[in-house]
Amino acid sequence: MAAGFDASQLVQVVALLGAAVVAVPLFRRLGLGSVLGYLAAGLLIGPFGLGWFADPQAILHVAELGVVMFLFVIGLEMRPSHLWALRRQIFGLGSLQIATCTLALTLVGRLLGMAWPVAFIVGAGFVMTSTAIVMQLLEERGDIAIPRGQKIVSILLFEDMLIVPLLALVAFMSPTGVEGDATARLLDVAVAVGALAGLVVAGIYLLNPMFRVLAAAGAREVLTAAALLVVLGAALLMQLGGLSMAMGAFLAGVLLSESTFRHQIEADIEPFRGILLGLFFLGVGMALDLSVVARDWPLVLSGMLALMATKAAGIYAVARLLRSPHAEALDRAVLMAQGGEFAFVLFAAAGAAGVIDARANATATAMVVLSMAFTPLCMLALRRFARAPEASMEGIEEAQGRTGSVLIIGFGRFGQVMSQSLLARDVDVTIIDNDIEMIRSAADFGFKIYYGDGARLDVLHASGAGVARVIAVCVDNRAAADRIVELARHEFPQARLLVRSYDREHSLKLIAAGVDYQIRETFESAVEFGKVALRSVGIAQEDADLIATEIRRRDAERFELEIAASGDLRAGAGLMIGNAPRPTPYTTPRRESRALNAQAAAAAGDDAPAAPPGAGPPGD
Repeated sequence: MAAGFDASQLVQVVALLGAAVVAVPLFRRLGLGSVLGYLAAGLLIGPFGLGWFADPQAILHVAELGVVMFLFVIGLEMRPSHLWALRRQIFGLGSLQIATCTLALTLVGRLLGMAWPVAFIVGAGFVMTSTAIVMQLLEERGDIAIPRGQKIVSILLFEDMLIVPLLALVAFMSPTGVEGDATARLLDVAVAVGALAGLVVAGIYLLNPMFRVLAAAGAREVLTAAALLVVLGAALLMQLGGLSMAMGAFLAGVLLSESTFRHQIEADIEPFRGILLGLFFLGVGMALDLSVVARDWPLVLSGMLALMATKAAGIYAVARLLRSPHAEALDRAVLMAQGGEFAFVLFAAAGAAGVIDARANATATAMVVLSMAFTPLCMLALRRFARAPEASMEGIEEAQGRTGSVLIIGFGRFGQVMSQSLLARDVDVTIIDNDIEMIRSAADFGFKIYYGDGARLDVLHASGAGVARVIAVCVDNRAAADRIVELARHEFPQARLLVRSYDREHSLKLIAAGVDYQIRETFESAVEFGKVALRSVGIAQEDADLIATEIRRRDAERFELEIAASGDLRAGAGLMIGNAPRPTPYTTPRRESRALNAQAAAAAGDDAPAAPPGAGPPGD
């Protein structure tokens, strides 16, 4: 064993990894999400649980790099032009939400019996949403890139910028301040601006040339080291300037977002980001002081619930004021109702400045940590109990009294393509679909689609199925297609029934149901794809066409055999051309094989004479 090796450190590393590996899959399986799994695991192994770790703050300081790398990856996805387009949301929506919630949370703190300075610090700390938790939940839902997710990201960016003036305000509120403090604060602001300007200049003029030189060297590990250097260097520069490390990493990502090395850098950072972000959540779980919760549980619990409810109400009110839909406003309110990791920094600074005492610091910290743990549960409850938003029917016309020659049910990708042949010959077509957004989108391209569920008999009657010569079922839902076929066969026998099939088994079921024509949704496109593949490896066009025709013939013959065998998919399997290796004999045959008749010899191209009449395989 190497000298100076401390086995207890390895035990702690194993404990951290083991707790995450056990808790996170379990909580995800229960539908509670990975964040709550990490928090619970941290609480279990922390100083206030099993006591395997004594200093959760040390872990938090290291694990904060996970948040830093997360923001760097988000920055890589945001080009400067896109970030500029979000300026109104960052400074408009962000400032209005922060001002409204800070005022409301300060009043709640005062109602809980806190002095005005303490109430303000607690409110300002709680208004700083947890970037790590919110971004993780947005990523799990796939919402980061959509408009409602972009609004939340904009607010989080504004909050990251807000930590600097808040820390300056804490210094101003300090009862131990001296006259020189004003000059020192102005100097701090100048340093922060200088650090920000230095990062922007370095990003524009140094980063891309550096990565080009390193890429030319051809050393993959050096590129990984350079990516880490950029992230950690930007974070360090911002921290030295008194700004947020996460904001520095985000800006570095934005400056590299248009680089040709963007995807490579993201791939290099991703493993470190995931591990450190999980470690951050573990550290937050460890930081929950159960002794403080037990000692002041009425204040901690009621304060946490009151602060979360007030912050959620403020966020909802601002969202609705700015005309966000109810469902979006409610989702944002619940998602951002918790306090965040910057609250720990603010509370620590306020404690060091004498604005709040140690007990108030511990109580406020416990409220924030509990709110972070409570957020995934709130999101789970919202998904389970909130009513799904009803889509607006404004501008959507329902099918009524239609009399078209062809009724097309379903206007997805398949229906759109098949409709072109009919519309090219001016056939009187009625098209229905039950996807409102698709109907609106189709209208922009010159299509008139009526709203209606083709699986309902009254809708089929209203859509003209009773007078249609053809009913084309183009829906991409197998069960819905079967229901429509059942109704159409019994109620509208005058119409030929053409159906899009999901797969081979579905085609057999449709044939048994009596449809006039069915086609597997991917068969013809796959055959054409195979033809192009043949041409790409040098096969002549004529040969490729002949092979495609043979593939169609074999498939049709196999399908007939399957129908005759009552839907047995194994029937006719020998008609498929496989690529499994043929078995070879253990010993070399003592004589060459011979075709049993002239026809077999001709088919095999065998020059050897055929077997004499009457000859056959052994035992025949």
